[in-house]
This record gives sequence, structure tokens and C-alpha cells, in this order.
Amino acid sequence: MSATLERHNYLIGTSGYSYTEWIEAGVYPRGTKTGKMLPLYAQRFPAAELNFTWYQMPTAETIERQQRQAPEEFQFAAKLTRSLTHEVDPQVWREQATKYRDGIAPLLQSRQLAAVLAQFPPGFDRSLSHRRYLADLLGSLEGLPLAVEFRNDSWVNDRVFADLERRRVSLVTVDAPNLPGLFPALDVVTNPELLYARFHGRNAKGWRSGNMQQQFDYDYSDEELEGWVMEKLAKMAERARRGVIFFNNHVRGQAPKNARRLAELIEQAGLAGG
Repeated sequence: MSATLERHNYLIGTSGYSYTEWIEAGVYPRGTKTGKMLPLYAQRFPAAELNFTWYQMPTAETIERQQRQAPEEFQFAAKLTRSLTHEVDPQVWREQATKYRDGIAPLLQSRQLAAVLAQFPPGFDRSLSHRRYLADLLGSLEGLPLAVEFRNDSWVNDRVFADLERRRVSLVTVDAPNLPGLFPALDVVTNPELLYARFHGRNAKGWRSGNMQQQFDYDYSDEELEGWVMEKLAKMAERARRGVIFFNNHVRGQAPKNARRLAELIEQAGLAGG
């Protein structure tokens, strides 16, 4: 194993942590209230993806409450609010971007902001208007640790990767079903400071259904996770100083189970986990 791999730092966690179904799955003790889940989660994982910042604009007060529930070294990845990725109003999106920056400022100040995740929908293809909007959006958020997740394969383009690299924006590596039109799993690294990977599960039938409970209902096998460690993550580690990895297959508590297992496999492979 190379020295680069041995020095590499992975932070592994889940996309969201506040799921009542995780009580039944044994992730949290019976009777745990949603507001008390983050401290318990932080005992097991060094980082989490914040889902609520996609549904609502974060405020400094809300973010500071989150910070108080986790250790000082805990890292957060914050999803960009849907008004900037899914429900964009051309007249007000710049104002929304400013509000978002102000809202997550406490994480930036405390150095607990691992990344800002701009997750785009499948309909966000590489049309001229979308290319222009993405360039303007990235420019308005310059200075933040940005990561972009595409769900449309029209963005598989060397010019796209080169532009992200120029901006030092991380292209999110995704594991998802192999479906026509869906962005594929790549080992492309566009930011030497951060590789960002998300595991959505491979439930093709669920993805076609559009039902989120079915879409993210998937349990990764050891063979599938080992393939990622040796075939993709090991190679990507040579090109990025650190990495964040989040499991989004939250149904029935599969995400925390798979996240812990991937951490074990990375350690066994000689890659230093976070």
C-alpha cells in the first residue's frame, strides 16, 4: 500500500441521522426523541450530511444548535437549499445564495464545514441555460468547500470536469443503480483537497417507482463495498488529500450498518479512516 493511501483521511457517515425508523432498527435506544439523535450519532460517526438544509434555508441560530450537540471535531456536510437546485427562481436565487452563506457561516468559522453539497435533480441536464446557471451559482458561492452531484449523464464530459477542477469544486462520486440517463459511478477527482462519495443503493425498481422509501431501500454486500475500496476509493485517494463518504440508503437502518462496514474494510485495506 502506498504512503499516499496510508496517509489518506476518510470521514464516513450517513445522509441525515434523524430517522425514527432507526429506533426499530436498533441504531438508537427505544424512546429516543429526534432532537436527541445527533449526540448519539456523533458517538459512532465523525461526520454527517445535513438534510434539513435542503428543505429549508439554514439560519445561524439553527446551525449553532446543531453544533452544540456534537463534539468540536465533528464535521458537517450541508446540502444546498432546494431553492438553489430544484426550485430555482431566476429573480431571487442570488438573494437565496447570500442567505445560505450567512446561515452556514458558523460552520465555516468553526472549521466544521466539510462541504456544501449542490445536489441537482435528474432533469437538470447539460443545456446551455443550465450550464450558465451552474457557472453563476458556483461563482456566487466561491470560497465555500463546494461539491456537485449530477443525476443526469449528459454532464459526463471532460470540459465539465476541467471546469470543476479549475474552480476546485468536487465532483461527487455516486453509487446508484445502472439506469439509462442516470449519472454513472466514476472515479474522477476534480478537487485535490476533497473527494466526496455518496452511496444511494442499487434498488433499480425503487428508483423507477419514484417512492423514496423504495428508492433508498438497499443493503450493500461486503463484495460490493470491497469493490469500491479496491477499485475506486484506493485510486481516488492518490488524487485527493481527504475524503467524505455518506450512505443515503437510510431505510431500515441500512445506512449506518453499511457505513460502519465500509470503515472496517478501508482500515483493513490500509487506508486510514477518519
